[in-house]
Amino acid sequence: MLRKYFNLDEAGTTVGQEIIAGITTFATMAYIIIINPKILEAAGIPFGPSMVATILSAFFGTLAMGVYAKRPFAIAPYMGENAFIAFTVVKVLGYSWQTALGAIFIGGVLFTLLTALKIRGWMANSIPQSLKIGFVVGIGLFLTFIGLNESGIVTLGVPGAPVTVGNLTDIKIFLAVFGFLLTSFLMIKKIRAAILLGIVTVTFLAFLLGVVDTPDRWISMPPSITPILFQLDIAGALSWGFFGVILTVFVMDFVDTMGTLIGLSYRAGLLNKDGNLPEIEKPMLCDALGTVAASLLGTTTTGTFIESAAGIEAGGKTGLTSVVTAFLFLTALFLAPFFISIPAFAYGPALIIVGMLMLTPIKNINFDDLTEVVPVFCVIILMSFTFNIGIGMTAGFVVYPLLKVLSGRFREIPSGLWVLSALSLLFFIFYPY
Repeated sequence: MLRKYFNLDEAGTTVGQEIIAGITTFATMAYIIIINPKILEAAGIPFGPSMVATILSAFFGTLAMGVYAKRPFAIAPYMGENAFIAFTVVKVLGYSWQTALGAIFIGGVLFTLLTALKIRGWMANSIPQSLKIGFVVGIGLFLTFIGLNESGIVTLGVPGAPVTVGNLTDIKIFLAVFGFLLTSFLMIKKIRAAILLGIVTVTFLAFLLGVVDTPDRWISMPPSITPILFQLDIAGALSWGFFGVILTVFVMDFVDTMGTLIGLSYRAGLLNKDGNLPEIEKPMLCDALGTVAASLLGTTTTGTFIESAAGIEAGGKTGLTSVVTAFLFLTALFLAPFFISIPAFAYGPALIIVGMLMLTPIKNINFDDLTEVVPVFCVIILMSFTFNIGIGMTAGFVVYPLLKVLSGRFREIPSGLWVLSALSLLFFIFYPY
């Protein structure tokens, strides 16, 4: 039944392979269960209920992605958007978190309408092939940097040298390097569960060596979500003064989701001969409805997670991968003590390796055509060096048509790209720097 519903034979995969891929995806993104509530705590959203909202929104969106869209992508509250809400909208601009959630709800409804009208799909299919490649490579480097930083191999530096090498004598970094080499060796030997085995091995070594405390208990009841459930303030978000916030939330999620979907699909071999994702409206609708659900539950914008790439590299090809990930999120409601005990230096090496594998499409760029190379370069470096996927993508949407027009090649600009370029310009104008 599973084989038939998810077309496993057509995809050339097995139930076992999809389960391993789903576990791998979850293992690389389980950190969101703790990190998202920790960030939103700064906005005044209580940690316990926020953790439950994070898990439930990830379960809802990822399950929809698996069952309806049948893609191996996981959905959860976005990093970046949560920090924007907590530190900029609430801390700096002074709005309440309830009003911020109202803006996220409005954005989710707009995404749903645009997806149903197939406008989002039209714009996604208008993105030039070179920019799609730029998204893949940029996301790869972004993942690599996250992995290096989470592992402690690269740390924050000082003014003039923003990053520096970590303390390589630290046992945690030693375990991270061991995990990287072990996973690489297993992949060379073509062992499908290489990434997952690397994460699990380093985690249990950390337990044995006393580097990470073994959980006192493995099962616990989840906190009540009542304090934040349905607490969004939609009316407050509809004020003119809040326009810049709504626009920023809208564009950040719009381009993040679009670029991540395309980048992951490129890596997973899901794009057709024209470089487009068939039925792209389905995963986009899952993302849109996930965002609506997240705001109602009491958390921030959800979207397709780049860590899904780890599951794809582990062999995930269908929606069954996402279904497995979704139910692992649900079990996290009761097994949170164990899942949150997986240390960053255990999953960091997996992100580094996945990032490395996502660099391969760069060979398909025509480096003799600077009207293609410069926009791709802007996408890649700004994604990585601003630590913001949306900034890189919007920069690409602005620079690409600009250079084509200046070169007298405006006929090469797809019609939908003009809309993306206009949205990106508005984003840079209204972004609350």
